[in-house]
Amino acid sequence: MSWLLKLYETYEDNLGMVGKKEVKRNGQEYTLLPVSHTTQTAHIEVMITEDGNFHSAVLLDKSNGNTLIPSSENSASRAGSIIAPYPLHDKLSYVAGDFVAYGGKIKKEEPFSYYIAQLKEWAESKYATNTVKSIYQYLNKRCLIKDLVEERILWLDQNGQLISKLDKATEEYLGEKPPIFSTVTGGQESAFIRFSVYSPSVVITKPWDDIELYNSFISFYQDLLGKEELCYVTGKMLPSTEKHANKIRNAGDKAKLISANDSSGFTYKGRFLKPTEAVNISYEVSQKAHNALKWLINKQAKIIDQRVFLVWGSEVPDLLEDTWALITGENTQEEEESKVGSYTFEHSAREVSKAISGYKSDLSLNENVQIMVLDSATTGRMAVLYYRSINKSTYLDNLKEWHLTCTWQHRYRKNNNGEVISFFGASSLKDIAFAAYGSKVNEKVVKGMMERMLPCIIDGRIIPEDVIRSAFYRASNPVLMEPWEWEKTLSICCSLFNKKEEGYSVALDKTNTNRDYLFGRLLAIADVLERRALEGDNRATNARRFMSSFAQHPERTWLTIQKALQPYQARLGEKVWFYNKLIDEVGSMINPEDFNNKPLSGKYLLGFYSQRHDILQKKDKQLVTEEILEAEGEI
Repeated sequence: MSWLLKLYETYEDNLGMVGKKEVKRNGQEYTLLPVSHTTQTAHIEVMITEDGNFHSAVLLDKSNGNTLIPSSENSASRAGSIIAPYPLHDKLSYVAGDFVAYGGKIKKEEPFSYYIAQLKEWAESKYATNTVKSIYQYLNKRCLIKDLVEERILWLDQNGQLISKLDKATEEYLGEKPPIFSTVTGGQESAFIRFSVYSPSVVITKPWDDIELYNSFISFYQDLLGKEELCYVTGKMLPSTEKHANKIRNAGDKAKLISANDSSGFTYKGRFLKPTEAVNISYEVSQKAHNALKWLINKQAKIIDQRVFLVWGSEVPDLLEDTWALITGENTQEEEESKVGSYTFEHSAREVSKAISGYKSDLSLNENVQIMVLDSATTGRMAVLYYRSINKSTYLDNLKEWHLTCTWQHRYRKNNNGEVISFFGASSLKDIAFAAYGSKVNEKVVKGMMERMLPCIIDGRIIPEDVIRSAFYRASNPVLMEPWEWEKTLSICCSLFNKKEEGYSVALDKTNTNRDYLFGRLLAIADVLERRALEGDNRATNARRFMSSFAQHPERTWLTIQKALQPYQARLGEKVWFYNKLIDEVGSMINPEDFNNKPLSGKYLLGFYSQRHDILQKKDKQLVTEEILEAEGEI
């Protein structure tokens, strides 16, 4: 229950955000929902006058349809043929008193009778607002469909009945395709109606933005809740509930985290007589915890193939992002661009330390960071796959250690001008997954790998060997990828091996006599030499075409590569002596006994990258190959 308690406390700590609209990057609005409220996508807005008469109606597009509505326990979890009306806004079959008169089909009883009785009870209570009274007064006249037909929102067939399905004969009769059929999925009877009150003299707040109306229903519904029982989350005596919220990840999500409606299965049978004996959660805690979770997911979660990765706490950095995101935070574009030119590993280390220190500045001893992973196996059930509550100081220290040890130079980020940003640090978990399995891999593989990598950051565990091995094989096969993708895969693979081996840096270590490292240096020199000789020809060099074979049989493959280099060496003329000297220098450092066909480890990629980087840093800029610059520029 600890995660439920933390979510409940998060809601209590953010009461000032309840009902306030926020906007995601994609432009979609979200809010911290009030208790006893949910969201629905409305298709039609009906405006009522203050004295309870019809004023007008409009069709809503998807961008304007998201509506915050009052909700009871039963309506929030209704399904199938169960009649459970929402308290104010609902589908046409519930809110239209003339639904049956216009040919509307109902399965058993008339839903409107339940709806209007419920609305009457609220409208006549001491908590009712003028808005609720006006809407009730109008709907009690049972003329909604009549008014919407006259407003040309709903349409009738030749027999004066509500059209449930638009066929060719009906369309010919109407002479056009009514807009309602492009707005609503299914027939007109499935249209969701929201109500507002119009006044020519006074500005009246829309019900879905009206805090007074929120509180009106919360107070009204509180009186209807059952007897108080012990809440297992807070330890207090509060009204309990057996029905818990869905729509956790999005408006169409039917999966629930807490459910005990399978009395014929193995949910609690054999151990308890009723579900509340297994666990008893108060209505208030359930509402606030689930609403806080929905808010946090909209605000800051990463969702991969419906699996939710969520980290929350008091001003904490996201463990799923890369070093650049950690360092820059909310920096402006100009500040980001100013850093690019002189960005080094030492600079990165200072910036990471500075960022972590900033997060620690207001640290209190009892602050914790919550880490949660959610996913659903079926459409109706969701599970907490991973949950940790970790001290904020420990979390920041472990995050800092990750970004300073799983580090390499990366060139795959862009600024707002589309220019490539070079940064030193760790990659995001999603980028590591793409490096290991390819950018076109199934998202199920990506989310599984990201979950496995979480303990590597949070607890400092060793990176799974199969992840490193997969990245190694892909980085050793550049011909299977576009140049930009291979460059990205190579740098990420180097960061993983650097985390595993420790102590390596992008700067070339000319004293390193490790066999694999030296073989990697040789391959890099051959690659740069041939690319320089090709002068703008973008075909793959022999060094890259034979890279996979070189990793498995370095001695045999190097002889093949060196023979293939001869025409390119001749084409370079005097400039070739720089490369020949490097080849001789590196080759002489390899122990003759080590010059064999034993497969290379990932250290050869470190040597390859560092040797190539060293050539890029030479004062003689003519030695910088066009191919490398083009590959970086395409990312």
